[in-house]
Amino acid sequence: MNLTIHQAFLPHNDPDAALAFYRDTLGFEVRNDVGYNGLRWLTVGPADQPGTSIVLHPPAVDPGITDDERRTVVEMMAKGTYASIILATKDLDATFERLQAGDTEVVQEPVEQPYGIRDCAFRDPAGNLIRIQELR
Repeated sequence: MNLTIHQAFLPHNDPDAALAFYRDTLGFEVRNDVGYNGLRWLTVGPADQPGTSIVLHPPAVDPGITDDERRTVVEMMAKGTYASIILATKDLDATFERLQAGDTEVVQEPVEQPYGIRDCAFRDPAGNLIRIQELR
């Protein structure tokens, strides 16, 4: 089998704030911006990785989700415990400085983890945890 990672999904609760963060702060290109029934889905990704994207979607719009489940998802997003993604960079310190200067919520400054990874963490406007690992 030869599989690749094509898309990852993260919820957003404000498409304009999500777009500003992923496009302007992280520097991703916008691949798609689709509206449907008053909701908006955004697809973003690194310009040099056209085959890998993050789909930013309205929370809990999947068929079959109950109102109680939808409320739970929204509550977890507000606490920052619902979704996460791990990105990587060769220059963690420069990336951290750029994100910190962008008024992003810092969760963890760059640190050497006991399991051999150096990383930092932020939250996007919807509360999703974004960890950034240093490539060595």
